[in-house]
Amino acid sequence: MSETIVDEYSSPISVERLWRAGICDFKNLMPKLLPQVLTSIEFLGGDGGVGTIQQYKFIKANEQFGDVKDRIEVIDHKNHIFKYSVIEGGLVGLKLKSFVAEITLNSSREGGCLAKMKIEYESLEDSLLSEEEITRIKDGNLAIMKATEGYLLANPDAYA
Repeated sequence: MSETIVDEYSSPISVERLWRAGICDFKNLMPKLLPQVLTSIEFLGGDGGVGTIQQYKFIKANEQFGDVKDRIEVIDHKNHIFKYSVIEGGLVGLKLKSFVAEITLNSSREGGCLAKMKIEYESLEDSLLSEEEITRIKDGNLAIMKATEGYLLANPDAYA
């Protein structure tokens, strides 16, 4: 069975700053902003462009799924579209056959941006993710966005 999850978040941060920090420098910034969750993000192959394989190493408290590996499918710097597929870890292999996420950043009239997330997944069994699991996915993405936003608000010259 397949399903699509969508969510969006408004931020006062400009598209360019949020893109540079939250997408382009995600590998370096996230372990610093979320040390309670991640110990590191490493490139296993590639240079951060399309086809790059990344491995996320989680702290012990989050090791229920082990490390997660994903592949960058799209990184469109002009249109601010980032798409990746989880190839190992997380719910892939436990409950899901596939998990593909796309993040799009669009400018808002107020000078900030609107971040849109779309996740498409296919389950291993004949049941979709529970509302609780979907909420955890959305909350995890929101925590990343809020951590990035908080850092950029506190450091107005960062990624300017």
